[in-house]
Amino acid sequence: MHGVAAMAKREHIPVMLDEAMVGLAVRAGGCYLDGTFGRGGHAAALLARLDQQGRLLLMDRDPQAIAVARQHFAADPRVAIRHGNFAAMCAWDALAQGLDGVLLDLGISSPQLDEGERGFSFQTDAPLDMRMDPSCGESVADFLAHASEKDIAEVLWRYGEERMSRRIARAIVLRREQGRPFTRTCELADGVAQVVRHRTPGRHPATRTFQALRIQVNGELESLQHGLVAACQCLKPGGRLVVISFHSLEDRIVKQFMRGPQAPRVSRGLPVPEVPESALRVIGKQRPGKEEIAANPRARSAVLRIAEKRL
Repeated sequence: MHGVAAMAKREHIPVMLDEAMVGLAVRAGGCYLDGTFGRGGHAAALLARLDQQGRLLLMDRDPQAIAVARQHFAADPRVAIRHGNFAAMCAWDALAQGLDGVLLDLGISSPQLDEGERGFSFQTDAPLDMRMDPSCGESVADFLAHASEKDIAEVLWRYGEERMSRRIARAIVLRREQGRPFTRTCELADGVAQVVRHRTPGRHPATRTFQALRIQVNGELESLQHGLVAACQCLKPGGRLVVISFHSLEDRIVKQFMRGPQAPRVSRGLPVPEVPESALRVIGKQRPGKEEIAANPRARSAVLRIAEKRL
């Protein structure tokens, strides 16, 4: 089995599906954006809750995800599909009338991990790519081919919180200087494993390195920051923003954005400066239950946050 049909049939379990739908407070005639279509689990649930006046807008930066969206959703007149980064959602004319809800399911999808040729996983030997949109930007192999040792170490520490970041960076650059740059996933995984001797039970020693490099080449945290601002701008008053994140770097950005600016600490006796009210009202935070984690282990680190645009 090849192509879109194969991709659509690969199992993908949407994380915290019911919680996301409740968080969005879906109105049958409303207009909603799924900014991270993936393989359409959340999108299908959203569409099922809309009537003929409802509208569902789908975005994804992964062209393979968009191919699946077009195959399964394009025939529905309530649906519009756009290939692109959710950070640029405001440039889409379909959002001009405003949105009743925005859903962002961050990180990478199960099919992206399972499609070994994409280079996201060290479980399969493949080109060291990791781009969510292979049509633009540089691959991980390209980045490692030119980045300085200092820059590589900084990326591994900042985006992977890898304690051995400097040693790993040194090993990467040393191999490059020997004329053997890393170009394959298993090469890099094995190289990192030789440096990171102390292993966390159940976790490959290259996990943090792969996460950090993926975030770097896709500009994931920058996209998230811009996307949150764009979502807030596009939401109608009373509209809901639901974000599912999978690691602390993402969740921290989402939490701080939803809370809005906070008053700085001042010495006792000094006046506390006024801080403008956040455009969003925090509704809540949820984590997956034990049953969902047992059925879908990839959900174990998920955090779902909900906010509502103030009236």
